[in-house]
Amino acid sequence: MAPTPELSPETLARHLAVLGPASGFCVAYSGGLDSTVLLHLMAALSEARELPLRAVHIHHGLQPQADAWAEHCRQQAAALGVDCPVLPVEVRRDSGEGLEAAARRARYAALASHLQSGEALLTAHHADDQAETVLLHLLRGSGPRGLAGMRAQRPLGRGRLLRPLLPWSRERLRAYGDTHALCWVEDPSNAHAAHDRNWLRHTLWPVLTERWPDASRRLGRAAGEQAEAETLLRELAGEDLARHSPGPGLAVSVLARLSPARARNLVRHWLLMAGLRPPPRARLEQGLADLIRAGRDRQPVLTWPEGELRRYRDRIHRLPAGGLPPWPGPDREWDLRVPLVVPGVGVLRLVRADEGIVPSLIGAEGLSVGRRRRGERCQLAHDPGHRPLSKRFQEAGIPPWERDRIPILRRGEEVVAIANLGTAKRFTARPGYRLICEEHGPDGG
Repeated sequence: MAPTPELSPETLARHLAVLGPASGFCVAYSGGLDSTVLLHLMAALSEARELPLRAVHIHHGLQPQADAWAEHCRQQAAALGVDCPVLPVEVRRDSGEGLEAAARRARYAALASHLQSGEALLTAHHADDQAETVLLHLLRGSGPRGLAGMRAQRPLGRGRLLRPLLPWSRERLRAYGDTHALCWVEDPSNAHAAHDRNWLRHTLWPVLTERWPDASRRLGRAAGEQAEAETLLRELAGEDLARHSPGPGLAVSVLARLSPARARNLVRHWLLMAGLRPPPRARLEQGLADLIRAGRDRQPVLTWPEGELRRYRDRIHRLPAGGLPPWPGPDREWDLRVPLVVPGVGVLRLVRADEGIVPSLIGAEGLSVGRRRRGERCQLAHDPGHRPLSKRFQEAGIPPWERDRIPILRRGEEVVAIANLGTAKRFTARPGYRLICEEHGPDGG
């Protein structure tokens, strides 16, 4: 491996150029050694090249010194000529994910909302952080995605997150800080061995580096190899996903033709596309096998804390944890003149059509929207007679968990239209309006 260049504004500039252009830069400034070095480097670079630069400090309020740290960051940034607003965040202690994870989630949510369009948020993660991340994921049994560690860049809010210090070690950062007599704060929680990362850093890492002084570079190279493998797996999943027929969910017939490992790879990719963390390997392996083998008349469910996978006929659907929310309360009055938002269901609107709801109903009184009623029937245009809504939903291939969420437009007690399905014959005109419902809640996949 080629030696890592010295840490300087010039070498940082070259590395930033590889990561791509940005309209400006914002340093996530905690006040610790790493972010202090990054801010100092970027301030020098900004002055030399007239780059837009600012900083931001996240106030978690978890330490007694939190207010003092925030003031320290303001003063240090001001001394460098950099604006540094303080963003307070509320960290949930009852989220079930642990305080450290909850703080990270709150921090990145605040940073994402603060980021300007096209701006790059810079964090000070370095080579030792990357090595620790890879080791922790390895000990947790992660696959290539976890073992790839932290990416050098990823989308965030209206801009991107960049980690420009990944090539340099903690030792290099400390040497830079000492050379330039920088002033930083020490977070006492970093010494608490109860945290896995801290134990690894203070107990295991010295042993590893005594045997392999370049351990961080070795693990960084391994992370790069895993990132490449993950890219190939993602490309393979994309090809497999393209084989599925249009429509919601994944076709069981296509999944069944893939090897089990390839099918799991596809499902993981599909879930990640929807922003859902996939279930653990053992849970996915058994649950997916059950979903694929089940008969068409069965409706097996794979559940895990992040979501659900359900099968209906030849399709596997993804749902949020706990399933989709029910229809929100009683029927709602609607005169059709403006779109109607049904929370958790979608937005109802009319669109012009060759055939549909008679225009004279727009603005009429006595119209309402609600869920289906037990035993309800209607006769849609071109139907020979009245038929049960339950039968019509079944023929349309609407999964059972969706049927009580289909918006029904009524005038009094009569069905006028079923969203996305059709208009009752008695209220049909040519031309007319089609009733559609556009989802705006969780993706039912």
